[in-house]
Amino acid sequence: MSTFDFQHSVRLSLILLALLLTSACARIDAIRDPYEPPAPVLPDIAPPTSGAIYRERGATRLFEDLRAARIGDILTVRLIESTAASLQSNTSTSKSTAATLTTPTFLGRPVTKDGIAIFDGELSGDQAFSGAGATNQSNSLQGSVTVTVVERFANGNLRIRGEKRVLLNQGNEFIRLSGIIRAYDIEPDNSIPSARVADAHISYSSKGVLAAANKMGPFARFFNSVLTPF
Repeated sequence: MSTFDFQHSVRLSLILLALLLTSACARIDAIRDPYEPPAPVLPDIAPPTSGAIYRERGATRLFEDLRAARIGDILTVRLIESTAASLQSNTSTSKSTAATLTTPTFLGRPVTKDGIAIFDGELSGDQAFSGAGATNQSNSLQGSVTVTVVERFANGNLRIRGEKRVLLNQGNEFIRLSGIIRAYDIEPDNSIPSARVADAHISYSSKGVLAAANKMGPFARFFNSVLTPF
C-alpha cells in the first residue's frame, strides 16, 4: 500500500468516526428527558474587599422574601385536582308515510282490464328510532411536587417544570407537571395550588411489574381495535 492510499484510508476512517460521534450525540440529545431541571445559575460573587463590610454583587436580599422569582428557583405545587362529569342523552324519532293511488277514469269509465282495476294501489311505511346513553367520569389527584422555574417572562410570569419519581415494590411511579404561574399567586411558604397553574400538564403514571400486568397484550389490543368489528 502506498503512502497516499494509507493517508486516504486514515482520513476516511476519521470522517466516519466523526459522523458516528455526531449521530450518537444527536441521539442522546433526542432522548434527553424534557423534564430535566435547568443548569443552576451561579451568582457572580466578587472577591471580598479588605477592610469593608459591603461586598459588591453579593446578592444579599434584605427586603425581599424567599419566594421563587428567578430561573433555577424552586417552589412546591400542591396537587388538588378533582373533577366530575356526567352526561345523559335520549333521542326518539318516528316517521309515518301513506299514499293511495286510485284508477283513473276515461270518458266517465274507470280504466280496467277484464273488469279489474289495474291502477289501484296503496303505499305505506313507518320508521322509528330510539336511543339513550349515559356516561359518568370522575378523577382525583392529591399530593405535592416541587418544581423548578425554567423561564421568566417579561410580564413577570414564570414557567415551571418538574417531576417526582418514586420506586415502590418493583414499580417506578412518577408525577410530571409543567405550566405557567403568576409570581403574585405564590404563597408566603413558597407554594402554589395546582388550580393556579395555567396551561397545566399533569401526568401520573408508572412503569414496572404492576404497570405491565395491567396492560393489554398485543393480541388483546388487536381484537379490541376498530380493525375487528365483530
